[in-house]
Amino acid sequence: MDPARGKTLDVGNFGITQAQLPAHDAGPFDPRNLFASPKNSFEMEIGTGKGTFLVQQAVRQPDTNFLGIEWTAEFWRYAADRVRRRELDNIRVLHTDATELCRFWLPDEIATVIHLYFSDPWPKSRHNKRRVIQDETLLHFHRILKMGGELRLVTDHVELWKWYQDHATRNANLFDIKPFVSPESAKEGEMVGTNFERKFAREGRPFMAMTLVKRQVPMAVRVAQRSMHHSVGNSVGNSSSQPPNPRSFSRHPDPFPL
Repeated sequence: MDPARGKTLDVGNFGITQAQLPAHDAGPFDPRNLFASPKNSFEMEIGTGKGTFLVQQAVRQPDTNFLGIEWTAEFWRYAADRVRRRELDNIRVLHTDATELCRFWLPDEIATVIHLYFSDPWPKSRHNKRRVIQDETLLHFHRILKMGGELRLVTDHVELWKWYQDHATRNANLFDIKPFVSPESAKEGEMVGTNFERKFAREGRPFMAMTLVKRQVPMAVRVAQRSMHHSVGNSVGNSSSQPPNPRSFSRHPDPFPL
């Protein structure tokens, strides 16, 4: 897999590795501080790939800071180099596992949107636990989003779509299910306009999408979320609180290299 096709890539100051993050037990890490204007609106994309969506959308939202998260090293380098060449200072691309980042590092209520487009479907039942959307990750996404913030989901995979629907319905106390509205940067007829979408469109695959909007929840749920985040961040308690291991990420590269 060589998205650069042999070209030398330079991530500059736009590409960040997990090794550059503070220790997971040093307290919350606020990624908004990676930007020159940290008070700007903040959005995250999980599974950045080659960075097509980020590059297209960041130009149209110059007052929004975007953090792309990509754990496949080749795609991370390509996306960060692409951002560097375009000098898009409102984008940073982080090489890490997004679910671990949310569990161990990110503070409450920092993001207005979390984008998750064409995630690896992990179709085998024994691998379903590796899907990004889980009951636990929805709790973390809810915690990380500002009130009224959005989790935007798009997939071409019918079984993963059913998984999304089941999890959204089961967690209706956390999120309202709303129709998906394409971003401004999408071309006519596109949902989002990522590389994967354009590849899958040529193959005639169907696309399904939804937006989950953060709801206000009872105090007891908020206390539980904070308690879970606190115990994870300080590595105490059960097995879920074990510190992250950058060499044993819970997810693997997308099986459809471009």
